[in-house]
Amino acid sequence: MLFHLARPALFALDPERAHRLTIAGLKAVPRGNPARSGKLAVKLAGLEFPNPVGMAAGFDKDAEVPDQLLGLGFGFTEVGSITPRPQTGNPKPRLFRLVEDRAVINRMGFNNGGGAAAKRRLEARSNGGGIVGVNIGANKDSEDRVADYADMTRMMAPLASYLAVNISSPNTPGLRALQDEAALTGLLDAVLEARGKNGPPVFLKVAPDLQPADIDAIARIAIDKRLGALIVSNTTITRPELASRHAGEAGGLSGAPLRELAQQRLADFRAATGGAIPLVGVGGIATAEDAWARIRAGASLVQLYSAMVFEGPGLPRTITRGLERLMKRDGFSSIAEAVGTA
Repeated sequence: MLFHLARPALFALDPERAHRLTIAGLKAVPRGNPARSGKLAVKLAGLEFPNPVGMAAGFDKDAEVPDQLLGLGFGFTEVGSITPRPQTGNPKPRLFRLVEDRAVINRMGFNNGGGAAAKRRLEARSNGGGIVGVNIGANKDSEDRVADYADMTRMMAPLASYLAVNISSPNTPGLRALQDEAALTGLLDAVLEARGKNGPPVFLKVAPDLQPADIDAIARIAIDKRLGALIVSNTTITRPELASRHAGEAGGLSGAPLRELAQQRLADFRAATGGAIPLVGVGGIATAEDAWARIRAGASLVQLYSAMVFEGPGLPRTITRGLERLMKRDGFSSIAEAVGTA
């Protein structure tokens, strides 16, 4: 209720400033207890998620409020993307709220305070409980991006529940080229070596703008490297028909217009992997029905971010309550039973 009262004032602000105010507001909230495991619990990559609904990377770029997010009812949260060195990102304005389309366009460019600062914050909450993934990236001006990912892996592996390798942001020039077969194999070899034998599971975040041959190659490599999961998908550079005056802005599109594409891409990866590797569904998820459709299409977990802009902090609990209802309606006793049954 408080969010919906405050939303007109927040929406009157520049989106990036509104986001910083939201982070500041969460910092002022006492750390809530992580969600408890129950009917919606999911076991994946050696981890037990109390429920399948997570906060996607991009909201808490610098690991400032992971515990507060877990306290909102998320089953897990993913901080980042974090790069080895601090970087300011792309010139402002770089974040656009498409209210008519319930969407967001961003060209942030991995703006963050760098690995060392995030490491200190994560060390300070090391006994906080809950599942906190760390999304790692490379600096824009790096001469060796593979080395950046390896460095971030070594730095964050002791502190992360899982590591998410982000090679799919459209806002760092050339980054998506790392999804090519040879480049991806070399990158993952470096990350897995840097992680070591006893490190956390490694997830790979991919773009929705892939060709069938790319999907098959990524699926084959992910299985061969025994990754913990594939996160499908990041924002899209394609543009469906949009109503907002910001429709022509460059950057990655997220929110409701991404839903259909992200759903299809998840189904494509489910087919390409044959269920041999877990999938995390992301993109356009705003309701329990959206989350359930993604699970039935093959996702073991789901993530959201843009929908929070429009629905507020009560959304994760609304979705988890709805998932319990839908699971019961369709005769499933666990999320695992429902995965890929569509």
